[in-house]
Amino acid sequence: MNLIPPTSPEYFNQTSEDPYDRHTYRLHLSNGEHRDFNSWEETAGAWFQLPALFTSHVEVLDKPDKKPKRQTKGFK
Repeated sequence: MNLIPPTSPEYFNQTSEDPYDRHTYRLHLSNGEHRDFNSWEETAGAWFQLPALFTSHVEVLDKPDKKPKRQTKGFK
């Protein structure tokens, strides 16, 4: 297996140390089932623990906005 060298433009660097929690993740399995996770670390851990023939893909889901939306009634 050839790895991407750090000098390649395809090599990814982490851009921030801040927590990132704008998404949840859904791991789709090849049998049609899915599992939801609150962090990428949990998702990646499950992905690598399952045999490759059981995993299909990961769907990135936006977290619902917890702030109530302001009701607007148009112009006054």
